Amino acid sequence: MPDSSPPSPISTAAPEIADRIRSAGARATPARIRVLALLTSAPVPLSHHDIETALGDASLDRVTLYRVLDWLVASGLAVKRADERRVWRFTLAGGGQHHSHIHFRCDGCGRVYCLDAPAPVPPVMPQGFTLAHLELDLSGRCADCNRSGGGVR
Repeated sequence: MPDSSPPSPISTAAPEIADRIRSAGARATPARIRVLALLTSAPVPLSHHDIETALGDASLDRVTLYRVLDWLVASGLAVKRADERRVWRFTLAGGGQHHSHIHFRCDGCGRVYCLDAPAPVPPVMPQGFTLAHLELDLSGRCADCNRSGGGVR
């Protein structure tokens, strides 16, 4: 009996993702496609563990995942930032969901939330300076931690 479930976002976005990888000058391997597709659809920045869990199978080992993430960052397709606990989190680079907006980092549970607010207007740069990236992170306690009185994990 044929599977009647809808195609996953990864499979429907694969040709577009593969073209983006090729445009960065590399082979569009299945591992690169899967990881970049996941980052493209992720509503929040993801840790290595989050990505490993979301991909959910043994076909992509831990070392390969590290290499793919490092390549995505080096090629400019992904951004790597440490959270307040010094856990690396990855997001899609410029032009994706994590470009030019504000993040809220919860001091209680450590989660990162994308706020539906535009990034502030950049300051006027001194002569000779070029702004490459604008980032604003806010911190405090999320609604869940405030409701439950939860602390740091």
